[in-house]
Amino acid sequence: MGIIRAITGAAGTGLADQWLEVYEADNMGSQTVFTRGVLIRRGQNKKGTDNTVSNGSIIHVYDNQFMMLVDGGKIVDYTAEPGYYKVDNSSMPSLFNGQFGETLKEAFDRIKFGGQTPKAQKVFFINLQEIKGIKFGTRQPVNYFDTFYNAELFLRAHGTYSVKIVNPLQFYAEVIPRNSDYVEIGEINEQYLSEFLGALQSAINQMSADGERISFVSSKARELGKYMSDILDEEWSQMRGMEIQAVGIASVSYDEESQKMIQMRNQGAMLSDPGVREGYVQGAVARGLEAAGSNANGSMAGFMGMGMGSNISGGFMGAASASNMAQMQQPVNNAGAAAGWQCACGTVNTGKFCSECGKPAPSAEWKCACGTVNTGKFCSECGAGRVQ
Repeated sequence: MGIIRAITGAAGTGLADQWLEVYEADNMGSQTVFTRGVLIRRGQNKKGTDNTVSNGSIIHVYDNQFMMLVDGGKIVDYTAEPGYYKVDNSSMPSLFNGQFGETLKEAFDRIKFGGQTPKAQKVFFINLQEIKGIKFGTRQPVNYFDTFYNAELFLRAHGTYSVKIVNPLQFYAEVIPRNSDYVEIGEINEQYLSEFLGALQSAINQMSADGERISFVSSKARELGKYMSDILDEEWSQMRGMEIQAVGIASVSYDEESQKMIQMRNQGAMLSDPGVREGYVQGAVARGLEAAGSNANGSMAGFMGMGMGSNISGGFMGAASASNMAQMQQPVNNAGAAAGWQCACGTVNTGKFCSECGKPAPSAEWKCACGTVNTGKFCSECGAGRVQ
């Protein structure tokens, strides 16, 4: 009541003549997760039906295919190894586990066939390749607290993700609708997409808790996929036999309020630079002059109006400009004061020697005629000036 390996190497064109029937998987595209086996060559058994596998038939299994011999919805035997297999109803299940090890045997023990020798067997195949390009999009904005902006922001994300079937027997028992001959991922994805989006929100919230900037979300697809794998691991892998492999985010957008807050924060950061502020002030003055020159009542009236306005706002603009310039020059002045020294000839220098007369720079300490050692310009004991 199972299968036995028939051929271990490549088969020639005479294979079909050696057996009653030969079966292979039906169409298995990039989005196909489950398909039936179809008869590709009939031998001398002319009375058999196209979807019933008779004793002695050959089943051809390709790479990345998982084959199951099924009767009445129950699994009789399976293989996860590519090759040619002969149906032998007199033998015990062979259970070729392939890459899945003992995990498949444990799953088989839970859902194995328990009746008499089957007479209406069918063969089905599960796609073991990574199923890519499953589209997703958040229906509602996802909240994201960004510590950089110190605000609760909201984003929408669109992209694709991929899954891989890691326990085909579990997948068949829990995911594939009964009496199905062909299933694509889109036909069963509605329920899992809702769960995926729930996990996506949890993963995004975890990224927020880890301190990631909201603007980095779109470039963190690998980390996002790992977050989601951890979140969905128990429910999808252990219960349904499939796992998230990768998440690709095509676009991230913010709701209107979040955009305003981000722009306000970015503008504030730019205007904290005195150089940027001064450019803004000068630009405002230039725009005012341009507007005055193009006044419909004549440029003189425009400039007179601008002069009156200056009595009100000019003081503020001038003070703002002076403040900006002072802040820009302050580091330079401080640096010069710290590093510069004045020679006896009156020249201010920054090097070790005077650029005018060549005298060396004075040491930090000097000794007064009264014998007191000082560091300032005047003696702390007698008040005499420093001698260069």
